[in-house]
Amino acid sequence: MLKLKTHKGTSKRFKLTKKRKIKYVPCGKGHLMTSKKNKRLRSLKKAKLIEHKKNAQFLRRLLPYG
Repeated sequence: MLKLKTHKGTSKRFKLTKKRKIKYVPCGKGHLMTSKKNKRLRSLKKAKLIEHKKNAQFLRRLLPYG
């Protein structure tokens, strides 16, 4: 059987948890932090999980080996 290629851009942005859920860090912390509220910046620190089922299926296809 052929090897599957991992999409390298996806592998840099998303990681799989042990239960194969997809984890990511949200964008928006690169610059201009002074104009953003502290509550918003604290929530941007935390990693989040992909909730939508179809998006998760699509991303798992791009990350075949996790």
